[in-house]
Order: sequence, then structure tokens, then C-alpha cells
Amino acid sequence: MIKILIADDHAILRAGLKHLLSEHPDLVVAGEASNGHEALVKAQAEHWDVMILDMTMPGKSGIELIKQLKQLIPKLPILILSMHKEDVYAVRALKAGASGYLCKDNAEDQLVAALRKVAGGGLYITATVAEKLAADMLHGTPENVLPHTRLSDREYQIFQLITGGASVSDIAQTLNLSVKTVSTHKTHIMEKMGCSSVADLVRYAIQHELLPAGSA
Repeated sequence: MIKILIADDHAILRAGLKHLLSEHPDLVVAGEASNGHEALVKAQAEHWDVMILDMTMPGKSGIELIKQLKQLIPKLPILILSMHKEDVYAVRALKAGASGYLCKDNAEDQLVAALRKVAGGGLYITATVAEKLAADMLHGTPENVLPHTRLSDREYQIFQLITGGASVSDIAQTLNLSVKTVSTHKTHIMEKMGCSSVADLVRYAIQHELLPAGSA
């Protein structure tokens, strides 16, 4: 029996996953969380064989949440279920400690196999992600990689917030950082991305389909 905790802020999606998994007797959804705080609390409250985690939820989420979960519960297998394409977050998520990454578009066909794989201690990744990981290992950071892949996890998080329309002060409050720190990150992001304005960042995000959910 594989005991599963689902963390996603959309109740309809959680219900859909429970219905999908109910057809498989070895997979039991025994808990749900609707935000990052609940995910942390419930993950620590009891033993779970797998956690299904959305990348974008209210409060703490994304790479930061994965890292914190793995720090608190190192042996917890985390399967990321995200609306973001694999080339946006998958490699970052795996390096942060996730055991697998699925786009929500592919969930119906691949979710059961992915859950069984990560619950058994394996990794579940697509061929595309495997190629990216191999390229990172073999070649480091080649000169021709896309600029956004050069951003640190924190910089990428701030990049997403900026392109989603948040101001520096909004970001500082959201991430519990000082305005000065956010401004410094913003400067570094502009330099790494080769952009001279927020409008340039937004254009880049649109071109590469990196805008956060609900921004476009």
C-alpha cells in the first residue's frame, strides 16, 4: 500500500487525482494540503510513502518548499506535478531533491507509474529531462544555454514574480526579504538576462513561455 499526501491549491484537481488513483488499490490518498504551510505541517505529522507537490501554491512553494521538505524529511519521495513545462522547472526541482517531475497535461497517462517508481526509491523523469541533466553533468554551463537557466533558484523565483507584475516592495514582502536585497537580485537578473528593463524581461518570459500562471 502506497500512502500519498497531495499538496495542491486547487480542490478540483485534488478531487480529480483522488478519483484517478481510486482505481488502483495499492495507491491511497490519505491526506491533502492546499498551501505551502499546510504541506509542511502535514508532511511532518505522519509517515508518507509519496508526496505529490504542486510547484505554485499560496505561501511558500516551488524550489524553496522542496528544499525545506527534504531538509526536514530527507527520505520523503516528492513527485512534482506542475503546469509548467519540463524545461522551466524540472531540472531545478530534481536538483533541489524531488524524485520526479510531471506536467499536469501528462498526469492522467503517467501518474500511476510515476508514483510507484518514486515510492520504490527510484527517479521518474522523461527523456528530455534526462538529456538536460546529462548535459549539465558533462558540459557544465555551456555558452549557448538560454539566459534564464543561468539564474540561481532565488533569482528565478524573483524573475517569475517580476514578470508576473509584482513590484520590488511586493516581492520583498512576499519573500520576507529587504527591499535592498530584492533590488540587488533584480540587478543581477537584468545582467544575467541581458535585459535593460522590466519590459524586456516580460518580453523574454512571453517568448519562452515562462510567465507564471495567471499572468498572461
